[in-house]
Amino acid sequence: MAMTLRLEPQDDAALTELARAQGVSKNEAALRAIRRQHEQARAEQAFDDALADTLARYPETIRRLGE
Repeated sequence: MAMTLRLEPQDDAALTELARAQGVSKNEAALRAIRRQHEQARAEQAFDDALADTLARYPETIRRLGE
């Protein structure tokens, strides 16, 4: 799917610098950044879910560990 990305000049400069450093096009650099951020968000959500599950399942153990 084609898409137009409107960037502020400083963001365009940052993307240009990133693309140059990675030796890829600006399009590829943007895709990599999006994918990296998405994966990080998914990992953070998985951690938050696991923590919530642990706290719900073992509240007494968690309390005792805090003593």
